[in-house]
Amino acid sequence: MTPSLPTRPLGTSGLSITTVGFGAWAIGGGDWAFGWGPQDDADSIAAMRHAVDRGVNWIDTAAVYGLGHSEEVVGRLLRALPADSRPLVFTKCGMVWEEGNRNAEPRRVLTPDSIRAECEASLRRLGMERIDLYQFHWPDTIGTPVEDSWGAMVGLVEAGKVRAIGLSNFDVDLLSRCERICHVDSAQPPFSLIRRDTAADVIPWCAAHRTGLIGYSPMQSGILTERMSAERIASLAPNDWRRRSAEFQSPKIERNIALRDALRPIAKRHGATVSAVAIAWTLAWPGVTGAIVGARSPEQVDGWIGAATVRLTDEDLDEIARALERTGAGRGPTRPARIAAGAGR
Repeated sequence: MTPSLPTRPLGTSGLSITTVGFGAWAIGGGDWAFGWGPQDDADSIAAMRHAVDRGVNWIDTAAVYGLGHSEEVVGRLLRALPADSRPLVFTKCGMVWEEGNRNAEPRRVLTPDSIRAECEASLRRLGMERIDLYQFHWPDTIGTPVEDSWGAMVGLVEAGKVRAIGLSNFDVDLLSRCERICHVDSAQPPFSLIRRDTAADVIPWCAAHRTGLIGYSPMQSGILTERMSAERIASLAPNDWRRRSAEFQSPKIERNIALRDALRPIAKRHGATVSAVAIAWTLAWPGVTGAIVGARSPEQVDGWIGAATVRLTDEDLDEIARALERTGAGRGPTRPARIAAGAGR
């Protein structure tokens, strides 16, 4: 019997999702501009299957992850599972890559024709007839009016290709422009103890508009885990995008690791991992529906899945806020408002 994890409604979409979902960026592999280094497909499938077996009911991927490879691997998992055990699948469009040049940075394109063509390609790779949540990955950079782009997404819903539609990495202005065309079912911003900006604008906007919100990279791409260290960073594969990230370099990495260490006593009190505490902090904000958490093995899933049941106290949140101020890690609001027990859950 599959264990039961807490769920929350994804806005008004009709979807009910577990508070933690499986992020499939890393399983795209390392052979592209934003890869995570070498990754074995069998390990990827084992990790996803383990997450589903432990109660996770959604997977978030994107066409661009591994230039189609992540969606293909997710599709292999779906075909191996009984129909009534399959998780919800969320994917994204709008990152168009250059065939024959895997290391070129993808272009951000949201023309209606491209959106429709990408949707068909994703359906084929996933082996699905309808995508549960289809999202724009990033805002368009070639001059396409967002109203035209969003109208194409509405058309995909009307055609039965997509169940719900959302926006990833969109600011409040663009969210509002889309909302005027058709309701935004979900937003997907970066949200972690280190990248907290979204708590000041996107999260309140989503709460006010009954839009679901799923935050990505709550462990800041592995920084907020027990194992991260200067030695581990030095050993990252040459084609791991994190080598180029400022958060993994001085002076930020020292502050980030100091923040990670400040979470250890809180984790010990809860009988949880540091990773679970970091993720639980994002889930403590009113307006947040769930967190997207990556894994490359079943063991990594076990390291964070406890976040679904960790309930941070006001004292925990105060302690974390003080650690943020003391270490100087990250930016943005440091603490959710105090709310009555159980509110917003």
